[in-house]
Amino acid sequence: MKNVIGLVLGVAFGLILVKAEVLSWFRIQEMFAFQSFHMYGIIGSAVVVGALSVFIIRRSGAKSLDGNPIELKDKAPNHIAAYAGGTLFGLGWAMTGACPGPLYALVGSGTTVMLLAILSGILGVYVYGAVRDRLPH
Repeated sequence: MKNVIGLVLGVAFGLILVKAEVLSWFRIQEMFAFQSFHMYGIIGSAVVVGALSVFIIRRSGAKSLDGNPIELKDKAPNHIAAYAGGTLFGLGWAMTGACPGPLYALVGSGTTVMLLAILSGILGVYVYGAVRDRLPH
């Protein structure tokens, strides 16, 4: 049943991304060229919703679907890793014209060239796994 709920929520989220033009290569390029507020407004809204959600989860003692308490632990900041990861993420986003999150929705909406980006991401995960022990964490 959890898989069905996840599938339904994932499809609904994908449809919202398509209708909000968040998947539009043109909108993403507008954002990186500082020509439109559209994407900044969406990202800013997501940050506010995320922060509010974390606040509510911490205050209410929310539980997962399995009934386990949700624990959000603070991490010690690692600025070098954050800057390096953010730079790589931004470069990949700018080069492909797509954030990693909606890649599947892009493929589902007919932009099959994004399969290459998905495969590259999977390869990147394997490379990270191979060199993880040698990276600063």
